[in-house]
Amino acid sequence: MKLIVRVWRQQNAQEKGRFETYEAQDISSDMSFLEMLDVLNEQLIAQGHEPIAFDHDCREGICGMCSLVINGRPHGPDKGVTACQLHMRRFKDGDTITIEPWRARAFPVVKDLVVDRSAFDRIIEAGGYVSVKTGSAPEANTVPVPKPAAEDAMDAAACIGCGACVAACPNASAMLFVAAKVAHLSDLPQGQVEHKARVQDMVQAMDHEGFGNCTNHYECMAACPKQIHVKFIARLNRDYLRATTHP
Repeated sequence: MKLIVRVWRQQNAQEKGRFETYEAQDISSDMSFLEMLDVLNEQLIAQGHEPIAFDHDCREGICGMCSLVINGRPHGPDKGVTACQLHMRRFKDGDTITIEPWRARAFPVVKDLVVDRSAFDRIIEAGGYVSVKTGSAPEANTVPVPKPAAEDAMDAAACIGCGACVAACPNASAMLFVAAKVAHLSDLPQGQVEHKARVQDMVQAMDHEGFGNCTNHYECMAACPKQIHVKFIARLNRDYLRATTHP
């Protein structure tokens, strides 16, 4: 396939960015989207141009690094996949593809398609832990966990922290991310000790980083590659209200 690729180029957060248009040639329909960018970069280097900077790591839909808005949608047109799991068979020969970075004040552009998502790390640091006794491993059945609680915790823990929820939300809200991180700890018996403090600290950290609030657009759930449900946001709101009114 031959594709027309419009890519956002920006040297850093201080400089103005712009779209540049390239021709990507000899693209196989079996390639992943990131492999297509690899081929395009090889062609740019051969022509004496600077390659496009983009994030990647595992390329297996686990790390959450491939933060690309593809034709206006975080991670592209397919649901429940990351950009590295999107394949070029989804496009046709001659298609024009527009690629942008996440757009959020809390995610400043590092270069081109790479954004700084360390705000997520600081939110997790604010309260993402549980108290445990150290030493020898405890017997697995010592602390019984109800099956519904375990399943909910696993659903929330599926969050890979990619930031697609922020990129999709018109308010650049991180509520789905924070709700998932709070829930996967608070649903379990081991997470009850810091439950109230965790909710307050992580929500305050989120606000401090400059993320917007949730106004129920549900775009976060639609864009999430792990299909995390907005029910966790409702639970976060309830937990935060309880923590602040009944300390």
